[in-house]
Amino acid sequence: MYKLLFKSFFRTKIFLVSLVLLLVVGVISIFIGKQYLVKQEKAIVAAEHFQEQSIKNNVEYHMDDLGLVLYYLRFTLMKKPVNMSAISIGQSDVNPLMQAVTIRNLEGQKHDTDFENPSLLMSGNLDLGFVIIYLFPLVLIAMTFNLYSEEKELGTWRILSAQTAGKMGFLLKKMGIRIGFVFAILFLLLALAAIILQIPLDANFWALGFQSLLYVLFWSALCLFVVSFQRSSSVNALSLISIWVVLTVLLPAMVNNYVLNKYQVPEALEAMIEQRDGYHEKWDLEKDITMDPFFKVYPQYSNYSVPDDKFSWIWYYGMQHMGDMESHESSQEMREKILLRNKVSETVALFVPTMHAQLSFNKLAGTDMVSHQEFLDALTQFHEKLRVGFYTDIFDEKSANTIDWTKYEAKFYELNRSFSWLRVLLPTLVITFLVGIIGIIKLKQL
Repeated sequence: MYKLLFKSFFRTKIFLVSLVLLLVVGVISIFIGKQYLVKQEKAIVAAEHFQEQSIKNNVEYHMDDLGLVLYYLRFTLMKKPVNMSAISIGQSDVNPLMQAVTIRNLEGQKHDTDFENPSLLMSGNLDLGFVIIYLFPLVLIAMTFNLYSEEKELGTWRILSAQTAGKMGFLLKKMGIRIGFVFAILFLLLALAAIILQIPLDANFWALGFQSLLYVLFWSALCLFVVSFQRSSSVNALSLISIWVVLTVLLPAMVNNYVLNKYQVPEALEAMIEQRDGYHEKWDLEKDITMDPFFKVYPQYSNYSVPDDKFSWIWYYGMQHMGDMESHESSQEMREKILLRNKVSETVALFVPTMHAQLSFNKLAGTDMVSHQEFLDALTQFHEKLRVGFYTDIFDEKSANTIDWTKYEAKFYELNRSFSWLRVLLPTLVITFLVGIIGIIKLKQL
């Protein structure tokens, strides 16, 4: 029986079309991911070279004025490259790989991003995660929508029913061959991705592989469920395509629209205005108004004098930091709302396998919004350490050539990619099991 079913399937046009489509698009997506990694590597090399050259040039031209040197110098914090991010680029095409900041106010620099072609951002990236989430279900639909109805419409179902002991078993074998074919392509693409992108076979990669497997199983169970209603081929095709549109396009768009409107972030504008006002208005105020709060935060510098009749770096950098302090509350509120948006999306996604797969891929690859917020938190600590490390030398009016600049190379931040196996795999597994059981029960009625 299996031999005949294999031969029958391999002779169909849908087999060849699906094979070529999945392999070609899958391999293209892997090489797009490779280009993404190459772009990251070039950006890292360029940033390291720029920082080294910038320090050299500024120290040479402003050797006697450390405060002026540090006005211009930028210090870079970069996310440590994770090759698996090429499988699911996620939000890293809009969230920067690195941040180069001066020791001046941070809030005005924190949300700077990379320059990107807007048309590329609009179309998004064709990564392997996109192929798995959007293309694999379409191929499964194309191969299974007429699993039963084709036999009935061609008039061969009665003959097959008479020749086979179990009708349901025949259909499950027929479907199993198609699912096995899709699994084989999926495993091949994941293996190629691991080799070409040089992805370590760590827990995150295996979790992504298992999530991909469960996602394909979910769509297989869904196809079986629709077929079990014993409708015509056209009705099955229309039903499955409609479900695909709802699960992959409509529901994610609705959830996104809901969280954007439910948790609006006017604090983004407020933080920018407060930070700028907090800095610029200090030029017209008495210096004590600036320095008293600054010395309260950093009492170790309170023994430095601040001249009223001339410019001083202690007043200038104190003024810069006070701009950050005055916008701190709005900045924290914005951060909390962004994380709340993500939490709501993840909660809804527990019941929507397409959304859950996408968010899981991003989480495992370290390209999700939470990872980016953690990077911004690390940037805040990085900036604080830089400022405090330089303040004493600036306030002591040391020259730039007294600093050991070799310590100030571009720094790397290692992403936190920890995850829960249950949270990643259980939701899709439970939904797949329920849909599959209902489909099998209905098939028994044939």
